[in-house]
Amino acid sequence: MARYRKKPVVIEAVQWTGSRESINAVCRWANVKLDEPVIDYTFTGADDVSDVQVWTLEGPLSASPGDFIIRGVKGEFYPCKPDIFEATYDPAGDA
Repeated sequence: MARYRKKPVVIEAVQWTGSRESINAVCRWANVKLDEPVIDYTFTGADDVSDVQVWTLEGPLSASPGDFIIRGVKGEFYPCKPDIFEATYDPAGDA
């Protein structure tokens, strides 16, 4: 069986903390200059957010508090669990 190493690429990502302020910041970052938003959500109270959906190339995926929202190398978006993110990515510095 052949083995492969993931190519080193730099991505952009923002972590959603679960708060209304945090989801607004994620949306400002992800939805800028797009014809249709890539992140949808529902407010369930003054600061409560639920049903966060990230529209990926494969369709909508749910995001949970703590998940990172990643912009991939081709401009696509997808959520990533914190443990997978930390195992896969290292800080690359600010752009």
